[in-house]
Amino acid sequence: MAVVGGAPKFARKAHELGLSVVYIQNPDEYDRAHWPYVDQALLVDYADTERILPLVRSLHQSFPFQAVISLWELGLLPAAKIDNALGLGGNSLETVELLLDKSRMRRRLNALGISPVAAEVGRTEQDLRAFIEANGVPVVVKPIDEAGSIGIFAVRDESDVAQVVERFHALSKQLDAKDLAGDLDRFLMEEYLDGPELSVETLSFDGRHVLVATTDKLSTDTGFIETGHSQPSRHPEPLLREAEELVVKFLDAVGLRDGPAHTEVKLTSRGPAIIESHNRVGGDRINDLTEIAYGVDMERYALAAPFGLLEPLRRSPAPVAGSAIRFLTP
Repeated sequence: MAVVGGAPKFARKAHELGLSVVYIQNPDEYDRAHWPYVDQALLVDYADTERILPLVRSLHQSFPFQAVISLWELGLLPAAKIDNALGLGGNSLETVELLLDKSRMRRRLNALGISPVAAEVGRTEQDLRAFIEANGVPVVVKPIDEAGSIGIFAVRDESDVAQVVERFHALSKQLDAKDLAGDLDRFLMEEYLDGPELSVETLSFDGRHVLVATTDKLSTDTGFIETGHSQPSRHPEPLLREAEELVVKFLDAVGLRDGPAHTEVKLTSRGPAIIESHNRVGGDRINDLTEIAYGVDMERYALAAPFGLLEPLRRSPAPVAGSAIRFLTP
């Protein structure tokens, strides 16, 4: 298996499953912690896909691998492009690009009438003012292709507009380019979704989606930076079923066939609504919480599934415990 980016634990878990590991990693992020679990390392800026594809093809000829995976946000698109170039049969490049591009994802959902949300792409203060004139306030401004709550702002009053646009465009100078998926020149404007947030953790097996866990969220006062998670969700069972049914419709709509997904949902006054989704396990130690609460290591399943090394889940696991994490903020 080829593993693109991420922590040493991904290589370790693949190694423990009996897989030979080709590890594609940035040179400054590869060290002795990886060595016991890696058979071949390709040390290169994997975000530069035009550069890495010829290198990966050459490596594949001498050390062939049967699947490529990334469980790390910035590795998802490179892994999909490698998979597509070599014809390895993972999730389609279109699906991965759709999940990474929040504006395209929202257009797809709106066209299908699934969790419709008013949304447009903008670049300027004038764009944001026009969106507010059409949709009112509050609205949310966020990057088109980032994760981890980077650069998300709420415009609660028209007096916020100029400051929010200025702060958004300043981010590209404040953040390291290697930590960003895009160049932050455009932003997505969306109507504000009220209500508590949760995420639904799933594993897909050849297009069959299994709901693994539901995760409740705690956030900062702005409502965007997550400071805690707990499993299983404490929301009423009928509301959770409604949210989970929406997530299955969503995964079908974007064409996800295999592997993990972490889908964020707002429980609004109008019912559950999709915020966004990622074809990876959730961050902030959510996989550890899932292993404690539901007895399922989603990372191990994602690595094992292409080789049939673990029996696919047939039904949603019942929780066997409760788990929670909190992050301290200065």
